[in-house]
Amino acid sequence: MKRIPLVLSAFLWVGAISLDPADLAAQSRSRSGEPRSGEPRSGEPGAGERGRDGEGTADRRERRSTTRPASRTQAGLADRVADRDGLDVDRRRADDEAARDAAFRDEAPTRRLNLGTRTLGGVQFWGDELYFHEWRIQRNALTGHCRLLDPDNRRQAWGTFEQCRGRLEEIKRQRELPPMRGRAVLVLHGLGGWRSTMEPLADYLERNSDFTVLNITYPSTRGELADHARALASVVDNLEGIEEINFVAHSLGNLVIRHYLADAADPESGRSADPRIKRIVMLAPPNHGSERAARWSDNDLFLAVLGGAAQQLGSGWSSVETRLATPACQFGILAGGRGDERGYSSRLQGDDDGTLSVSTTRLAGARDFMTVPVWHSFMMFHPRVQEYTLRFIEEGYFVSDARRRPILDNGN
Repeated sequence: MKRIPLVLSAFLWVGAISLDPADLAAQSRSRSGEPRSGEPRSGEPGAGERGRDGEGTADRRERRSTTRPASRTQAGLADRVADRDGLDVDRRRADDEAARDAAFRDEAPTRRLNLGTRTLGGVQFWGDELYFHEWRIQRNALTGHCRLLDPDNRRQAWGTFEQCRGRLEEIKRQRELPPMRGRAVLVLHGLGGWRSTMEPLADYLERNSDFTVLNITYPSTRGELADHARALASVVDNLEGIEEINFVAHSLGNLVIRHYLADAADPESGRSADPRIKRIVMLAPPNHGSERAARWSDNDLFLAVLGGAAQQLGSGWSSVETRLATPACQFGILAGGRGDERGYSSRLQGDDDGTLSVSTTRLAGARDFMTVPVWHSFMMFHPRVQEYTLRFIEEGYFVSDARRRPILDNGN
């Protein structure tokens, strides 16, 4: 019983050291009774009277109380996932982010006091929304504010996304930073990971190719797939100068990409995902959910630690699966496994990587598929995985074109 408080204490400690002065300021406003971001101040429209939209504070509070779950239990999360196939949920989240940005913009001058503090670069509570070389604009999953980090992970600005971007543009001019050019590979980690977990693979790609490698971080345990997909869309949309985009993702990161591709497409209007996207390498992707997540989805501690995206891999899978696209571009899948029917775990059926069964990684339409003898969490370290990944991005196959093993359907 002593292990649970220890695990929670460690988790909260990681979160605490991820916060910067902007987080503390936001929390201080909340404790002192000042309005939160997006809420009207006393005497302003909506603080006891109706604003321009005709909706008063009481109306907003009543609406929020009926659209947001009271707790992050399994039942509440399932309701959010199923709400009109997720469309209304996505729209409300986008509106909330816009409201938070507007609040930060109204509360302070254009240039905020910045201490230039060193950060961890984003650990579970931060997600990248713009990438320029090694400069990044991130959004905090708890407060909604943004910050600009330099290549050494020092904070150079904070506030709204627009304020951080404005500061980045100033720095570009002052330092005469060259624009990005050529081909890029966006690397995404899995559930519970962050940038450092993908560094071995990202470094290999950078050393052995001319790709611009962007190692993306997102708060995988503090949001749902729709949240992470929207942040990824912002990163892609802001890749000015890049002519070709490729993705490499581990585990949950693949579902973030598939959700982004589905969000970007609109068959009725003919809109599709960014035409610069060329190839995707999926490492141990839970393309049909996760057996282990399904087993633990009703556990409150599991949900508290790993968040909504973990629940979507389990009991919420039937709802989220309809929001995932099969990539229209070339994609290959590398699965971990022993190459027999035993696998690494006795709790999973058939071959497996200790976390996912090989069968759940398969997705019809894959141009190539291979199994590598490696555990789930160590795929990015394996030399063969690194070699195969780069070859597929460059050539469209893992070993050779003659030895490709395309997946025609999910069973073959």
